[in-house]
Formats: sequence, structure tokens, C-alpha cells
Amino acid sequence: MKVRMQWRQCSLVAVAAAALWAPFLPVSTAAEPVVPTGSARAAKDDVDWERAKALYQREQQGDRPGGGDRGRRGPVPKAPPATDRTGLVPLDQMAGKDTYKGEDGGLYGGGKNVPPPEHRKAAQRELAKIAPLDSDGKAAGDGKVVLISIGMSNTTNEFSRFKALADRDAAKWSKLVIVDGAQGGQDAERWSTADRPAWGRLQERLRRAGVTVRQVQVAWIKHARMGPARFGEYPKHAEELVGHVRRSLQLARKKFPNLRVAYLSSRIYAGYATTPLNPEPYAYESAFAVRRLILDQVKGNAALNCDAAKGEVKAPLLLWGPYLWADGLTPRKSDGLVWKREDLAGDGTHPSGTSGREKVGRLLLNFCKADANAKGWFGGPSAVVRHR
Repeated sequence: MKVRMQWRQCSLVAVAAAALWAPFLPVSTAAEPVVPTGSARAAKDDVDWERAKALYQREQQGDRPGGGDRGRRGPVPKAPPATDRTGLVPLDQMAGKDTYKGEDGGLYGGGKNVPPPEHRKAAQRELAKIAPLDSDGKAAGDGKVVLISIGMSNTTNEFSRFKALADRDAAKWSKLVIVDGAQGGQDAERWSTADRPAWGRLQERLRRAGVTVRQVQVAWIKHARMGPARFGEYPKHAEELVGHVRRSLQLARKKFPNLRVAYLSSRIYAGYATTPLNPEPYAYESAFAVRRLILDQVKGNAALNCDAAKGEVKAPLLLWGPYLWADGLTPRKSDGLVWKREDLAGDGTHPSGTSGREKVGRLLLNFCKADANAKGWFGGPSAVVRHR
């Protein structure tokens, strides 16, 4: 009985150690990762016990999470106290005169939430090229337009719900195939190298959906870095994120040669976070990293060139997707969006399996159906005519 009790205590500690370490370790290619729910029971059901024991032993020896990460790192701090609002202003509510740590407002800067005129023209040129393609990437009346997602656990949580909603929506074009390529545990660093397993799993999902890499023309990309506090305060952690996302965009364009447009989104509210995985203000500040990438392309950065007339194409055209952040229980002025505690899972970071995923899924669906730079490929040619 005493031995059994000691093992049970060790087991519970091992579960806790596994929950602490899991976000910082590469995900096995043998199976899809399990997103922690914050429940000890759920963790017990899903944990790899041999791995948990090894992690527990390392913890006892004073080792720190994150040995598999190639990035720079410092100590992993505790999450700040949970709060239902931070007082921060959503980026799309900030006017040009408003500032945050030296940054002005607006999704596209200068208080503007629409692309600059020249970038809008460039977007229209790329969007006009999107058409049904056969498996070899050639135009075909019976071909497909493929939309993929790229990102981490939050991304797949949210995009999988969007896919379920979109596939049932009468407005969705019959030629459009939606494939969730985002994967739990795969943060921006794990998408920034060509040979990382995440890319292979994405290509396998395309194969299972009956489409090819040459039919991929649109992407929704939502990246983050695990434990961003270890990279330093803003702008240091944002610069770290920008570098990895830039490389992932370049790789996406190489792996999917017909990828025309990538819609980028930043994180949802994380004021309820109970772990250092990605709490506030890092979730809020990730929007400035997204904006930096888009504005770098607008300004002609060769590393993100999307126009063959200006040299080698290195990346798809970049646009904002839906902006998902609102300050907890403070309604967002543009649409009244709030994030309640029940919208987040037990860790306060991932969207809950019910209302949280549903909320983002519908925001993404509404964006695809209504945005002038998205409805054409989502609803097909008839959608453009209907909205004229």
C-alpha cells in the first residue's frame, strides 16, 4: 500500500511536470499532440508515462523546460496574475496619434485598418490569379482552390472549427477545399526550417484531402513563440517572432509554388493565462509583429517580395486576416467582441472547446464571406457579382 501511494504521488507530480514541459518540447510525429485542458484528469488520460517520468527526473535535477528549442532563451518566468481586462487598446481601435511603446495605431499603421492603395492593387493582381487548378497546378474547370492553415495549437483549434462551419455554409464555393495544416506544439520556430516534421504532416493532410501542393493558393497563418518572455520585453520578443514568421512565409512559398495570398492573424486575449506559455501583454503585442511583416512587404523588403516584376518571388502577398484580440470583458468598439473566462480553456491560453473555438471560427468565416480581399476565392465568381 505504501509503495502504491508513493507511486501515485510521483505520478501526479509527473503529470504536472509533463504539463509544464510539453509546450517547450517537439511533438512526436507518431501521433497528433493533445492540447492541455488544465484538467489533471485529462492530463492523466493523455500523458506518455515513460516520457513523464523522464521529465520528472530532469525537473528534480534542476533542469529547465525547452531543451529542444533552438532559439535564444532566458529563465521562464511565471505567468502574471489572471485578469479579465488589461486596459490595453485593440490595435484596430488605436488612432494614428495613439501610441503603444513607440508604435502607432491601425492594422496597417497610421490609424488605418485597410491596406495602402498600392498594396491593395497588388492584392487584387494576386487574387485575380486564383482559379481552380488540377493536381499539376494547371488551370482546369474541374480543378480545386485549396486554403490551408499554418500555425500552432490555437490555430488548429480555431481553424478546425472554421472548417466545420465553412464546409456547411451554402456560400462556400464548390471548388474550394479547406485543409487544416496547423498543429499543436508547433510554434513559429518549428515552421521556420524546411526539414521540420510540421511541413511533412501538412503535406500528408493535403494528400488525405485528395489535393496537391500545387493546388494550394491561399493560407491563414497564425504564429506565436512559446514562452516569449524569455526573449525580452517588447520589441525584443516581437523581433524574435518576426524572424521566424518571415522564414516560414518564404518556405511556404517554396513548398506551395502557387500560393498567392497569406492572411495573417495575431493572438486572442490571454489575460486569463495561468502558465508562461503566452500570457499578456505578449499576446497583445504579437499584433505588432504581424503588422511589421505586412508593412515590410509594403515598403518593398526583398525578403518578402511577392511581385515577379520586381525580382525573385520570396513570399505570398500578405494581408491581415481577422484581428482577434479584444481586452477581455471590455467590448471592442468595432463589433462588441469580448473574451470571457469560459471562452478560454483551463490554461487561460487556448480557446475553449465550445465558445472560444466557435467565436474565432465565426470571426474567420465572416471575414472570408465579407472581406473585399477574400470573398472572391471563398464564394467563387458569383460571390463577387453578388457584392457589387
